[in-house]
Amino acid sequence: MLLGAHEGIAGGISKAFARAEADGAECVQVFTRNARGWAAKPLEDGEVAAFRAEARRTGMPVAAHSSYLINCASADREIRKKSWRALADELGRCERLGISALIFHPGAHASEREGIRLVGEAMARALAEVPGKARLLVETTAGQGTTLGWRFEQVQAIREAVPGSARRRVAVCVDTCHVHSAGYDLSTDEGYERTMDELDRTVGLSAVRAFHLNDSKKPRGCRVDRHEHIGQGALGVEPFRRLVNDARFAETPGFVETESRWKENIEVLRGLVRR
Repeated sequence: MLLGAHEGIAGGISKAFARAEADGAECVQVFTRNARGWAAKPLEDGEVAAFRAEARRTGMPVAAHSSYLINCASADREIRKKSWRALADELGRCERLGISALIFHPGAHASEREGIRLVGEAMARALAEVPGKARLLVETTAGQGTTLGWRFEQVQAIREAVPGSARRRVAVCVDTCHVHSAGYDLSTDEGYERTMDELDRTVGLSAVRAFHLNDSKKPRGCRVDRHEHIGQGALGVEPFRRLVNDARFAETPGFVETESRWKENIEVLRGLVRR
């Protein structure tokens, strides 16, 4: 597995690469706009050029994470409209910057069926509006409240809600904390294999294009999303040892999202890799 982290973009989005290098990363995740507001300044040509130059220089795979405000399944029409516009805008930013994947949370709705339909429509519209190679990656969730995407079957249903050939540009990001909190077992060899078998049966391992590598402050099955530093939470180090040594994900990027201490967490993960 390629190990990296979600790096800050203060001073310009291209600065994330130098920060990733300082943390010993092999890949990097970034925001392309304000993650906690609807307003977003257009990307400047100079910053796009600088970002692409840094990407070439480092050779690091890059993914973007969408704004936390986006809820493509919202029952509130205004929030839904803003979310759909933001999703398309962020996908366009990825295409312009040469970022291969935009990871996003599918959102929440009281009706699973209707929520999945709405997320599918949002993705289909964004993909039609932004032709190119950048993919949308549906992130697995912890399942708080009416949040969608906490079961692998839901994630696959969201993918299948995108019609026709556009579905080729829809893949998946698996978050270890979220999967654990949703009730999947990563704690034993048998549990890990059962979870991966279920993921393969529903979504397909070939559709997993990224991981979020986070320990959990909460116990398995709690359906609460609280990240912890690697090895310091309810998961411990063994699930991560299995994951970073799983040959099926040897070329898949894995991003640490624990707040700060990126270098420390990457070093812990790298120390688990069998030589």
